[in-house]
Amino acid sequence: MLDKRIIETTKNVKLEVGKVEKHDANPLFGEEKAWEMRIDNLYGNIIFDQEEHMYKCWYSPFIVDYAAHGMTLEERAVPYREHPEREMGICYATSKDGINWEKPVLELVEYNGSKGNNIVWRGPHGAGVMKDLSENDPAKRYKVIFQGMAIGFSADGIHWSEKRKVKGVKVAGDTHNNAIWAPTLNKYIGITRTWGPKFGREVARIESDNFIDWTREEVVLHGTTKDLQTYSMPIFYYKQVYLGLLTIYQQSTDRVWTELTWSPDTRNWYRIDEGTPIIPNSEKKLDYDYGCVYACASPVFLDDKIMLYYGGSDWLHSGWRNGFLCLATLRPDGFAGYVQENKNQKGVIATKLFKYKGGGLKLTADVEKGGSIHVSLLNSDGEQIAACESITNSITDEYLKFDKEIKEENISLKIEIIQAKVYSFGIE
Repeated sequence: MLDKRIIETTKNVKLEVGKVEKHDANPLFGEEKAWEMRIDNLYGNIIFDQEEHMYKCWYSPFIVDYAAHGMTLEERAVPYREHPEREMGICYATSKDGINWEKPVLELVEYNGSKGNNIVWRGPHGAGVMKDLSENDPAKRYKVIFQGMAIGFSADGIHWSEKRKVKGVKVAGDTHNNAIWAPTLNKYIGITRTWGPKFGREVARIESDNFIDWTREEVVLHGTTKDLQTYSMPIFYYKQVYLGLLTIYQQSTDRVWTELTWSPDTRNWYRIDEGTPIIPNSEKKLDYDYGCVYACASPVFLDDKIMLYYGGSDWLHSGWRNGFLCLATLRPDGFAGYVQENKNQKGVIATKLFKYKGGGLKLTADVEKGGSIHVSLLNSDGEQIAACESITNSITDEYLKFDKEIKEENISLKIEIIQAKVYSFGIE
């Protein structure tokens, strides 16, 4: 329902981001190894590999830097300084359940005279890793894009090719660079970052037919003021729209949080419930996600929930901080939904006309105690042709039962809500 292309009119409603639940096991892992000097923004990339039946995570700590391990709040008052030879690397972790993670000894990359670590590549900054199921060449099944701009390929996500410099792209790219295969465009879309004089950090877009040759960057999103800057934005395709997990950096507080955006085409982006995080920061100082929340790329979708992994840090963006992998979950289709603006009046959402050729109509919504949802079907003249019984409980992809058989080809939905939140509807 967050896709405004399917909405005709609304009355007394607003679009509100979903409510996440942070996992009790948080943080899932932190800076436990000698080469994890400062996990910082994490820049995590997590998939559930259907072929191997396991969760995989590529993340990017500073493997050479000064660490904040064991520092008190008072000690962190001293301004952070980076190591003169600061270096980032790509590390690899796996999990059977998405909660308990292992950092395997890969024996690939030397660190302080030993290869007994989980580093797969030294040097890349802000790496975005994807497993490309549309790729026909097994040697390019895994792809990476990082600051430079540069790319690489891998058959297994562990052993990587030499980096290739991307020609013609002049962005800073000092962020979590990420890329996806966009099925509606038949292209690879990359999201990176540039800088502008008015808004500072800006989200930039590039595209490619082959992941090697990329177009010049174009700015597609920036902050509302220079105090509220757009830091990074992992994107993904979900149910006919593109969604972005936009991190906002507030210079005045030196904190970072994650909001929600959507796009019909990866070029035009719209912020949802601007100013409201989809993954809120803790308000307790030195808690694992007090200072910063950076969403990973991309969510993992299960039947009963959406898993939003993120990098949390216990102190300020520019300060001495410890970093962690964390997890928040959403209900199915729960990214955003319509709620009443004025709780004393019902809210109404009317969809555009769509072709109906039989099958069931389904709805996903939350209903508070004492609340209700009423759904009517209208014909092309706006006349009611059928209605369902009042819905008084939360439902997920539940078929609606109407009082009349539906025969019209072009119909629309009129959804009336009281103390409820409507996320999506579907046709089967």
